[in-house]
Amino acid sequence: MKGILIAAGRGRRLMPLTDDVPKCYAEIGGRRILDWCVDALGHAGCADIVFVGGYRMGRVQADYPRFRFLHNTGWERNNILLSLFTAEREMAGGFVSSYADILYTPEAVARLVRHPGDIVLLVDTDWRERYRPRTQHPESDGEKVRLYRDRVTQVSRRIPPDEAPAEFTGVAKFTAAGARLLVEHFHRARVRFAGRPFGASPAFARAYLIDLLQAMLEAGVTMHAVETPGGYFEVDTTEDHGLASRDWADSRRRAGSAR
Repeated sequence: MKGILIAAGRGRRLMPLTDDVPKCYAEIGGRRILDWCVDALGHAGCADIVFVGGYRMGRVQADYPRFRFLHNTGWERNNILLSLFTAEREMAGGFVSSYADILYTPEAVARLVRHPGDIVLLVDTDWRERYRPRTQHPESDGEKVRLYRDRVTQVSRRIPPDEAPAEFTGVAKFTAAGARLLVEHFHRARVRFAGRPFGASPAFARAYLIDLLQAMLEAGVTMHAVETPGGYFEVDTTEDHGLASRDWADSRRRAGSAR
């Protein structure tokens, strides 16, 4: 199974760390976020990496020649969903998609890949503890998830925090059948919502992946969850960078001992 990294954005809230390099080049524990992601995906058997780039993509092409690269030429005007679908031609056989500004453990991705479901989301059940010190990124911004056992019933920023047992990490597995469903619903939504709000986003072009996932849930598509109790960080701001630099190693240990 291949890994698709969604990495086109600049990461303005991480400046000056991203003045001249992509967001995924910010270093945590002496390593780029990108390297943490690639190692975790490789541990789960996703050694074939497709990199969807935009800002400073040439730097990544020079440093990681083994990747296959796709250029989201509209990265300054669109968002995560259209960035992922820059790689539509790579989806047919199934894949694991990942945001590229996050940290997660190899063990969590391996459990995600082993799950038999066709669409499976990696969710952090320790998410509110992680948000506690994040003054620049409130809980209302979280891609929150409602669950019934291991089934995802809702994924939305609009879920009240105290009603959300987990947050979507940005890592998801799609089998070949799951990828077909994803592509089918994407094209249906693109026709229906072109130039209009989609989900919680003001326009389809600015949509997030979770906008499409929620539309699929509402259409009756089954999605499962694999839980990680911590062992995950989003690095979206300079404050996040400091917190992850301080706490990532401890978070990995806690997630490992909780399994």
